[in-house]
Amino acid sequence: MVINSNIAAQSSANALGANQVALSRSLARLSSGSRIVNPSDDAGGLAVSLQLDAKAQRTDAAKSNIANAISFTQAQDGYLKKVGKALDRMGELAMLAQDVTKSTDDRTAYNAEFQKLGAFITTTATKDFNGTTLFSATALAINTDETGGTFSMAGMNLGATAFSSVTVATNTVLSTSLAAAAMGTVKTAITALATARANIGVDQATLSYTSDQLTVSFENLTAASSMIKDVNVATESVAYAKHNMMVQSATSMLAQANQLPQGVMKLLG
Repeated sequence: MVINSNIAAQSSANALGANQVALSRSLARLSSGSRIVNPSDDAGGLAVSLQLDAKAQRTDAAKSNIANAISFTQAQDGYLKKVGKALDRMGELAMLAQDVTKSTDDRTAYNAEFQKLGAFITTTATKDFNGTTLFSATALAINTDETGGTFSMAGMNLGATAFSSVTVATNTVLSTSLAAAAMGTVKTAITALATARANIGVDQATLSYTSDQLTVSFENLTAASSMIKDVNVATESVAYAKHNMMVQSATSMLAQANQLPQGVMKLLG
């Protein structure tokens, strides 16, 4: 028996310290919900999870871009629906003006409405979406993923000949011959409008598919990052209970170990 060195107490103290560290780690993980509280917990895992999180955020931003692009096309189509109604009415007016039983005054009235509808189409061609022209001949490049991929959304030019020709002042329905010519122009514009709206539909469908892909990508990236950095509460709860019991046991044994040198007093007594 020795007095200066209590090896049993030192061993118990070391075990107590180790278990307290492990208990504190479990408490930090359970309270934060993260398996990696400090970089030292899993340096490699932390690096990978940070990259996955950044990629997920970029993917979510790309999805937001796609949503805005879809809204852009919806705004385009909304205006084009009204342009279509205007063209339908202009075609009707051109047909009515070809009626030989109509008077000059009748055709003048028809022409007044015809011109106003043409002016409406001209005004529509200048509309914008958050500062971006809705009806420009220039295609728009939409970002479709976080790597820089793009989708080219075709320009929709309401200032093109097919549309502008029905809006000029010289295009009138003041006579049967002029009305017949106007009818042909309106038909051409309606055909161009149908093509334009079909292209918008194709763009919307493609953008919707792309958005769905980004949603799946975002979910997978988030899940992969979660597997690395998020704590498994059930598993960690078991570890916490274990370390808590070990701390209590080590504390009790340390107290017992500290009593061992007192046996020397019996020998000296």
